[in-house]
Amino acid sequence: MRLAAVAAAACVVAAPCTAQQPAHSPVPPKHNTYVVVHGAWGGGWDWRAVDSLLARDGHHVQRVTLTGLGERHHLASPNIGLYTHIDDVVNTILWENLHDVVLVGHSYGGMVITGVADRVPDRIKRLVYVDALLPDSGESVVQMQSADTGRGNFLAQLRRGDYLVPVWVQDTTVIPRDVPQSTRTFTDPLRLVNPARKNVAATYILTYEPQINPDPFQRYADRAAARGWPVLKMVSDHVVERSHRAELVKLLEGIP
Repeated sequence: MRLAAVAAAACVVAAPCTAQQPAHSPVPPKHNTYVVVHGAWGGGWDWRAVDSLLARDGHHVQRVTLTGLGERHHLASPNIGLYTHIDDVVNTILWENLHDVVLVGHSYGGMVITGVADRVPDRIKRLVYVDALLPDSGESVVQMQSADTGRGNFLAQLRRGDYLVPVWVQDTTVIPRDVPQSTRTFTDPLRLVNPARKNVAATYILTYEPQINPDPFQRYADRAAARGWPVLKMVSDHVVERSHRAELVKLLEGIP
């Protein structure tokens, strides 16, 4: 029997009785559904600790590993492109029947979540770009990065055949580790066709190190601000999911 019913019964048996009501009813915490999209060369494994911190607070977290990366590295192929990765996330949302999603994209993941919002805007409550690329329609990763100061040879520096391989990606590194990524995911332009995507709320989180100026992602934060989005800043290196997990989770939970 519920306590309120017990109190009411006591009033009837032992009248007169004044039922005591709490001064205020506690507001239940808001629990969100987060879908997290990792950055280039990474995998869902890289966000396991952030997942645990969010889940501890009662949130539901879905970490998507993009095709050809992480534990799906065995599916690597030169034919994997940006739209393969967009399909990965869209299908996760649809097959898991997720709604009111807080869709988080880190770094390269910003390209992916932008494409997802173009496909299923009705399933997304908010986009969160974490030190991420923020593309306009028609832009590719290579085009955006090559426009940055000192990155004119971005593709040539990293290309190894059909893959882009930064210097820290080594077969001798202990698993889990970053792995080569198909060049097509960096060269495919993102085409945005659904006006409804503009109705999805969005927030940009810029991580920065005071000694690095200019910050390589500042221009994307500026682009977000020009769109009227909230821009939050925190001191961290780029791999914030590893170095400043608790601070990032606090920001994520504080976003409306």
